[in-house]
Amino acid sequence: MKRQRKLTIALATGLLAVLGGAALYAQDKNNDKYALVSPGGIAFADFRGYEDWSVVSSARTDEVLKVIVANPIMIKAYKSGIPGNGQPFPEGSKIVKLQWKPKKSTEAPFVVDVPDVFSQAFVMEKDSKRFPKTGGWGYALFNYEVASDTFKVDPTALADCGHKCHVKVEAKNYIFHPYQKR
Repeated sequence: MKRQRKLTIALATGLLAVLGGAALYAQDKNNDKYALVSPGGIAFADFRGYEDWSVVSSARTDEVLKVIVANPIMIKAYKSGIPGNGQPFPEGSKIVKLQWKPKKSTEAPFVVDVPDVFSQAFVMEKDSKRFPKTGGWGYALFNYEVASDTFKVDPTALADCGHKCHVKVEAKNYIFHPYQKR
């Protein structure tokens, strides 16, 4: 009797583990931003961990608040004087512009805009072999959809700012934002 009971408990535990794992796998598969690939071939997975990268700069337009972060390769390049020293960013440099719709803080004792709804992740990666026609940089835009809590590839990303906008700062190795003093 004891043996049958132990077997039943073991089978039930195994079944729960399998069902729980399958549910988590299905949930991750549906919400996995890292499975996305832009029309230009940029994989969101190339930017895994961007949430913890160092801040380069911030910016504000009438419509969005932006925080620009970069991977350790690019931060090291910035700290060495690139692009001001005329050197290009090294291969493997990656930068992400995170964008939020702003709102007025209701808690601060002064007027200040704070991030409200996250809207986009604009990404760039330096790979001269893959992107020889755009100064070695690849560009992609991933839109965040609040209702579904998922990211989607922007189908117009090739026509979006990307290289077309960044060519204006070719002399700064196609990067608008300098590494800000702190």
